[in-house]
Amino acid sequence: MLFKFTGLVALFLLAPAVAGAADRYSIDPQHTFPSLEFSHMGLSVWRGKFDKSSGEITLDRSAKTGTVAVSIDPASINFGLAAMDEKARSEDFFNVKQYPTASYKGVVRFMGDQPSEVEGEITLMGVTRLVNLTIKSFRCMPHPMLKKEVCGADAEGEVNWSQFGMKSSKYGEGEKGRVLLRIQVEGLKQD
Repeated sequence: MLFKFTGLVALFLLAPAVAGAADRYSIDPQHTFPSLEFSHMGLSVWRGKFDKSSGEITLDRSAKTGTVAVSIDPASINFGLAAMDEKARSEDFFNVKQYPTASYKGVVRFMGDQPSEVEGEITLMGVTRLVNLTIKSFRCMPHPMLKKEVCGADAEGEVNWSQFGMKSSKYGEGEKGRVLLRIQVEGLKQD
């Protein structure tokens, strides 16, 4: 079960910063969707996304560094199948009644002039694990309607269900427990 957190990372790697000062970007919840992919009994791949997320990214392009802080509502999971969504919210998976929030925090690393990776930690079901995200694409531009800089990114990483104590992880230990996190993210520069 691969848990790809590509969207989140993308947002954190937003726009150019003023020399010596970090710019701040608010994650756009309408254009940011952390998603996951995992094997369904070895037969097919289930894909789902979290419809509710928020957070902030800072970027200092001259210092080639930044930070990412994202909060995710696990109850907003959307597999496109109501029965699977309910199962994912249950005690067997995300146990959203006991753990209503998941988060990701990290430090942005650059390769040359572009953000390339986020070294960070994900907290899910009260358990925190290291998860690095590879930034697959990153771009900033003036938003055509809002007249502010907007940046977007696509990032990915992976976790294993069994590391978070999910009851359903008994069916997904080792390779079967791999989850690919994909995160598409956009952020709007703050004044």
